[in-house]
Amino acid sequence: MQEALTNARRHAPGAAVDVELHFADDALRVRIRDNGPGPAAEPSRPALGHGLLGMRERAAAVGGEFRAGPAPGGGFLVQAALPAKAEAAR
Repeated sequence: MQEALTNARRHAPGAAVDVELHFADDALRVRIRDNGPGPAAEPSRPALGHGLLGMRERAAAVGGEFRAGPAPGGGFLVQAALPAKAEAAR
């Protein structure tokens, strides 16, 4: 969450940011969305900086899932699902 919020501040200054946490028995689901301009439309360059790569690697390290990219209707969306129990990560 910290990295996603830092990215929103850096790439969409002044944008509103929504943070959602959903904790269930099996997983923690995190969703961070800003209403900024979204990623630049550069087809030759994927929207994957070092911060996003690090978030993806950290989620995978615990058996979780990670997605990031343009949000429907504009802005940028970061989502992660992380196992809530150590047994679920195996």
